[in-house]
Amino acid sequence: MGRKFKKTVENFTCLNCQTVVIGTGYTDHCPNCLWSKHVDVNPGDRLAICGALIEPVGATKSKEGWKIFYRCKNCGYSHFNKVSMEDNMKVVIQLSTRPISK
Repeated sequence: MGRKFKKTVENFTCLNCQTVVIGTGYTDHCPNCLWSKHVDVNPGDRLAICGALIEPVGATKSKEGWKIFYRCKNCGYSHFNKVSMEDNMKVVIQLSTRPISK
């Protein structure tokens, strides 16, 4: 069974850097520091019970573009996410110097 995406438009304050983020329905991380919060089982569903911070631990570039590798600080859940136009590319480039280990 494939992942199902649910567009959920929400504004939030980043728990890592306190940036106020205006959500678009596709926003799942802070565009300033790139940290996220573990709130979804499938993108946009808000069904995860963990609720911990998700750290951006690496980044990679492929023919599809830049992707950030994330790992939950509590449960260890990890995933890749596409970089958005609003994301801080200085942080993405810094992350790309770190080796990604799943």
